Amino acid sequence: MDEGNSTKKTITMFGLIMMIFTSVYGFANTTVAYEQMGLASIVWYLFAAVFFFLPVGFMLAEYGSAYNEAKGGIYSWIEGAIGPRLAFTGTFIWLASWEVWLVSTSSKVWIPMSTFFAGHDTTQSWHLGGLSSTQTIGLLAVLWIIFVTFTASRGIDKISKFTSFGGTMMIILNVIFFVLSIAMIFLSGFHMAEPVHGISTFINSPNPEFASPIGMLSFIVYAIFAYGGLESMGGVTDSMKNPKKDFPRGILISAGIIAILYSLTIFFWGISTNWHDVIGKNGVNLANITYVMMSNLGYTFGTHIGMSAAAATTLGAWLSRFTALDMFVLYMGAFFVFIYSPLKSFILGTPKDFWPKKVTKLNDKGMPAYAMWMQAIFVCVVILAVDFLGGRNAKNLYAVLTLMANVATSVPYLFLVGAFPFFSMNDDIEKPYRFFKNKKFMWATSILVFLVVLFAIIFTLLEPIIEHAYMDAFWTILGPVLFGAIALILYGAYARHERNKNLN
Repeated sequence: MDEGNSTKKTITMFGLIMMIFTSVYGFANTTVAYEQMGLASIVWYLFAAVFFFLPVGFMLAEYGSAYNEAKGGIYSWIEGAIGPRLAFTGTFIWLASWEVWLVSTSSKVWIPMSTFFAGHDTTQSWHLGGLSSTQTIGLLAVLWIIFVTFTASRGIDKISKFTSFGGTMMIILNVIFFVLSIAMIFLSGFHMAEPVHGISTFINSPNPEFASPIGMLSFIVYAIFAYGGLESMGGVTDSMKNPKKDFPRGILISAGIIAILYSLTIFFWGISTNWHDVIGKNGVNLANITYVMMSNLGYTFGTHIGMSAAAATTLGAWLSRFTALDMFVLYMGAFFVFIYSPLKSFILGTPKDFWPKKVTKLNDKGMPAYAMWMQAIFVCVVILAVDFLGGRNAKNLYAVLTLMANVATSVPYLFLVGAFPFFSMNDDIEKPYRFFKNKKFMWATSILVFLVVLFAIIFTLLEPIIEHAYMDAFWTILGPVLFGAIALILYGAYARHERNKNLN
């Protein structure tokens, strides 16, 4: 037994920092931030690090250490604090956030593929018969979901090789970005493509959609999304050599590194990318922004070292192709994991007799195949509804899909943070790791973080309503509201069934 424990407790503080970094940091988050807010996004990313990422990290550490044996993940955490009904609802909405991710990303996944072959995004010119480009992409997204579900349900032993290859390429991509950007600082005589006009540059967005106070505040959801993924770290405290000392240090160091790296990367984009010249053009949207900006970086660097316009364009196209290949590999790895992992965790975490037997049954590869195909049908229906009924151009479509994913991902944190004080005050729950030992500090932090997430979501929904974009607001809130309602109905039916069973 001792030997098992000694081999089990293998995660060092450095190992924890690397795990947090790989699960949280996303290079594409910086291009989305720059597209939405320009250099002004830096302030909000730092704000989200201090008022969301850090405190939530410590909360999840306490949850994870108390429920380190629980298979249900966040369901077990919330249930222990505020009961099964809210736990089921919160976790169902958490599952909804992954369903929305599958919907939004299945449409985006074709952009890196087209960029890899053509050197730039050509999807907006794709047409099948009389269908528009967004409808064509919708059909391709449905085929992608079917392909991924079919493959993943038969086991995904080799997919880790995809993700490790994509991770290595992402490191190379970051190195290329920083080397070229730093070189351009000197080559341009310390002139930035995006001019800095004092402090106002870091407050006011060049994007008219985010120029209003509510627009600016709605951007917090993007910043929260950029720091998402930390909930997967909550269960590692029992595998650490010295969790009481190393976990809080690891969280602090990770938050600092990720916040600084995000801020530096966004600032460095200003060296090569003038917002109005590059991003304010037609054809640039949230799905292809990373490839557009990398291509522009290559072109701008090429012209600064004396290349001809044609050679610089070619350099930009190849840099865009490399980025696209990397993103496609990362997308594929992520899809093979997220098509089954959240669903499996939810099904195994909730009460066994809640679901029909065929839903919980695992196939010989350990996959909930029936549940995965039910999920695939649902995701495909939503994809077709959004792409065919939305009636919008590509720029608006990807903006709404991104918002849908951001809001759906942020809502479950309301349950996790809202449940935390009740978890913390419950002395019946054994807590091997405690960060919030002072009750006043714990309550103040919980309320503050809860309000930050709540108002970020409210402002995100208010913004399209004020702009009279009612369909955008509808699609943005649909996921959490629909899944919350379904969860309450399902749990109500289950509770009635249990009561009747006990009476009999």
